[in-house]
Amino acid sequence: MADSPSVAAKVVRVLGILAQIVLLPYYLASGLLAPLWAVIVLVVIWAALLVVAIRLWRTRPFLVPLVPVVAVAVWFAAISAGEAWLGWTA
Repeated sequence: MADSPSVAAKVVRVLGILAQIVLLPYYLASGLLAPLWAVIVLVVIWAALLVVAIRLWRTRPFLVPLVPVVAVAVWFAAISAGEAWLGWTA
């Protein structure tokens, strides 16, 4: 029988998934600045990162909170690059 995850592992992975879900409105609100195609790409990236977090759920629960950190970095970089290089304005 496999070892049951510790309470800390359970808490950490749930918080990581919740943090990822909290970021979805920011990705969707990017439409205030970015064109529709960019919002679609960003939401696809967000969904892919959610899949990564879910896959890490059982194998490496302590890595799950890093997924929303990556999601924030990707969102910020994409919006900043769009403003700087593609002329996105609100």
